[in-house]
Amino acid sequence: MAQNTPKHDEREKITRRKLSDQVLDKLREMITSGVLSSGDVLPSERALMDRFGVGRPAVREALQSLHNSGLITINHGERSRVNAVDASTVLAQSSEIARLVLSSAPANLEHLKQARQMFELGMVRIAARTSTAADVADLRLLVERQRIHLGDATTFIEADIAFHTRVAQVAQNPIIASVSHAMLGWLFDYHLTLLHWSGNEDITLAEHTKIVDLIECHDEEGAVAAMSNHLDRSSDAFEARE
Repeated sequence: MAQNTPKHDEREKITRRKLSDQVLDKLREMITSGVLSSGDVLPSERALMDRFGVGRPAVREALQSLHNSGLITINHGERSRVNAVDASTVLAQSSEIARLVLSSAPANLEHLKQARQMFELGMVRIAARTSTAADVADLRLLVERQRIHLGDATTFIEADIAFHTRVAQVAQNPIIASVSHAMLGWLFDYHLTLLHWSGNEDITLAEHTKIVDLIECHDEEGAVAAMSNHLDRSSDAFEARE
């Protein structure tokens, strides 16, 4: 019987990579491996050219790519420095994309509102379970900061964001805190009224105070219910004013 022989007519093209991409890979490896740590100054352009055997354009393009991704900071007249890489760095880099998604596809705002509610209900439960006296004191100070700024919508909202971010920080999980701050920032940039219902600041203050009281009592279910009512009221107000 004749044996079927494998066909070898499929071709795999080998793509020649740009020198700048290869330099980028090398620099990224130096950062991720710890050869270059947070705060370290990168070698000069001349030193990198000699090290990798490439020209200045390839080095500059690679450095710009690292800067755009948030891994390094380039300041004119100074040597580039390695940035701290954490959840905040990653989310900061995605902020422009998030704003573009929200502005180009408004239906995604509903998805963001839903994600925020699910996220915040989870984090307030953790806060009620694990809060310390210091956490509660910080939250009460933030409520008072909001009260001081009644009549100044922008500063009032900034204090509102600080309050919700501080609730997230009680979990002592930097990813939770960073995601919370990022989502609130996207909402702040997209539409102020989603975070602030003008003329009803006293309601917001009363709701925040109640949430803090329940967190202090370690009442998980009560804190979740209070936060849910708070977010539902804010969302309903936004929809009524659109």
